[in-house]
Amino acid sequence: MVELVNNREKMNQYKARAQSLVEQMTLDEKVHQMLHAAPAIPRLDVKAYNWWNEALHGVARAGVATVYPQAIGLAATFDEELLEEVADAIATEARAKFNMQQQYEDTDIYKGLTFWAPNVNIFRDPRWGRGHETYGEDPYLTARLGVRFIQGLQGHDENYLKLAACAKHFAVHSGPEDLRHQFNAVVSTQDLYETYLPAFQACVEEAKVEAVMGAYNRTNGEPCCGSELLLEQILRGEWQFDGHVVSDCWAIRDFHEHHHVTENAVESVALAVNRGCDLNCGSLFMFLLDAVKEGLVTEEQIDRAVIRLFTTRMKLGLFDEPEQVPFNAIAYNEVDTPKMQALNRKAARSSLVLLKNEAGLLPLSKDAVRTIGVIGPNANSRKALVGNYEGTASRYITVLEGIQDYIGDAARVLYSEGCHLYKDRVSGLSTGNDRISEVKAVCAESDVVVVCLGLDAELEGEEGDTGNQFGSGDKPDLKFPGLQEEVLRTAYASGKPVVLVVLAGSALDLSWADEHVPAILQGWYPGAQGGRVIAEALFGEFSPEGKLPVTFYRSTEELPAFTDYSMKNRTYRYMTGEALYPFGYGLSYTDIVLEGVKLDTDRVTSQGVQVTAMLRNNGRRAGGETLQLYVKAERAGTPNAQLKALRKIHLEPGETKEVNLHLPASAFSLCDEEGVRRIQKGTYTVYAGTSQPDHRSRKLTGKQSQAFSLTADNELEI
Repeated sequence: MVELVNNREKMNQYKARAQSLVEQMTLDEKVHQMLHAAPAIPRLDVKAYNWWNEALHGVARAGVATVYPQAIGLAATFDEELLEEVADAIATEARAKFNMQQQYEDTDIYKGLTFWAPNVNIFRDPRWGRGHETYGEDPYLTARLGVRFIQGLQGHDENYLKLAACAKHFAVHSGPEDLRHQFNAVVSTQDLYETYLPAFQACVEEAKVEAVMGAYNRTNGEPCCGSELLLEQILRGEWQFDGHVVSDCWAIRDFHEHHHVTENAVESVALAVNRGCDLNCGSLFMFLLDAVKEGLVTEEQIDRAVIRLFTTRMKLGLFDEPEQVPFNAIAYNEVDTPKMQALNRKAARSSLVLLKNEAGLLPLSKDAVRTIGVIGPNANSRKALVGNYEGTASRYITVLEGIQDYIGDAARVLYSEGCHLYKDRVSGLSTGNDRISEVKAVCAESDVVVVCLGLDAELEGEEGDTGNQFGSGDKPDLKFPGLQEEVLRTAYASGKPVVLVVLAGSALDLSWADEHVPAILQGWYPGAQGGRVIAEALFGEFSPEGKLPVTFYRSTEELPAFTDYSMKNRTYRYMTGEALYPFGYGLSYTDIVLEGVKLDTDRVTSQGVQVTAMLRNNGRRAGGETLQLYVKAERAGTPNAQLKALRKIHLEPGETKEVNLHLPASAFSLCDEEGVRRIQKGTYTVYAGTSQPDHRSRKLTGKQSQAFSLTADNELEI
């Protein structure tokens, strides 16, 4: 309680200082401070400041920094503690780089302390190109990882933020990319509160995120960066958000140019500011001068926004004596250290998901392999390591390089690109499929073949960032592009053992591979040192422990239209069919079993439920496993069992550990058609396991979740 009072007093001090500073500014000066490239005000000792910076999986776009696995790979770790550890390391590098940049008076873009991450949108459709920026399809998992990532970025100092994080893109935003500037996402109130808002709410109420970024699209007719429902009623009203709101870049312009909810730029900026958007990524807010003159915005509303912005800068210590701010002592030599690189490898190891391992083909034996073939367009691709919104690594290790380094002189490594990532030829002058004979030759000479296929951020990404056949950044379907599957089939036809390594930020159709290829490893975009880690995984230096944060479907034919934002038949929570590889699934080289699960009650009350379980490693290798708790309301019209608690545990061979997890009362609640979250009277099932409790997961893992029936005797509103 004392800590809360102290924090509140400190916050009031920041606001008072910000207000005092803003009161000395002219209207023109205040308006300029609402642009992402805010100029200096020398007479007030206000330095130039650029608000636009990125740290999705490492400090981005500003030179050398540690490039961690892409966000979807971090999500696959199912490890809250690791997410905060990675984010704290990112914040350390960010402060180190900022301190250096300030020393040399560099205030350019990507040089500030306000980072527009994490992306906590729900990855509802595998076609969405930006899905790999997210933590997957589940609101609970996204919320937990988002909260811990924000806490890692912002730190726990009682006086200052280490960085200012930003939850984006608020809200109901997940493609299509090529329509985002004019698209209207129509969503029911129930789906809005049940699926699209929980992660944002947790980021605001629990993590105290400093900023929220609005989305490009409209939601139920209102542009998100000027939405009365989203910004006023929910964000500032229901959740009492006290930070600042930033527009997505040039999104305000869409109000009149594409959404047609305003007539011109003056009306657009007025709508945005009146609804609570404080900062413009772009320059359109210059029209606020005209909006004030025309009476569309008051100067008091401008003041409100600028005070919020300077409060953030105060909290970062940008207006205090350098020696007062502990983070100013972080030196540039803390960037790209061996410690950071080791953490990067740790994150990559935790992110890999073993999808199939027939007859124990993996791990490979270094002693038994004399020649190994490495084939595929992603085998020696740096782009396939990093995803988008990436920094610059001091060294990249591709899958081919990782295998070469690991094998050394113990065996020969043969390589073929196999095919272009998406074109029908590697050489522009060829007649097509110009590496297939080399693929056959490499397979013929090899004892085992590693085929490395997938995508990269030039194929799946943000609209405007791509220039290839996919155009918008979204995928047209779930198929491997170009000739990739033909390369895989050719390798399989050789009769040699084949391991498929997939580097991609989203689900692809692996149905043929699932039927024919004995071993499949999902590598995501594993970070700058991902190739080294994948090589170590293939040869058993550690056991894969990742879990799928998204459903792997068999094709897009089983999905609703991409533009349909209803959750019906979407994601593991609402799908009626059977997944190829389910959410929460992932194999291991060892055998960790769940035993002795106990619940402290068979009643659902406001106190929730305490769950105790034992995890025991019966295998011969060390490994990590995630205890997953799912809750199902046993009545018609409710979602499938939903993830509501998790904990990652690491065990040595023969070791047993007790795990305690709490299911709060909210874990048993669902939103009604009006968006009211409540626990209904009736029966609920709690499932405890190391995967989802669906039939497909049981078939793939050979393990069944333990089920417990609980009763709610009374209705309870949450």
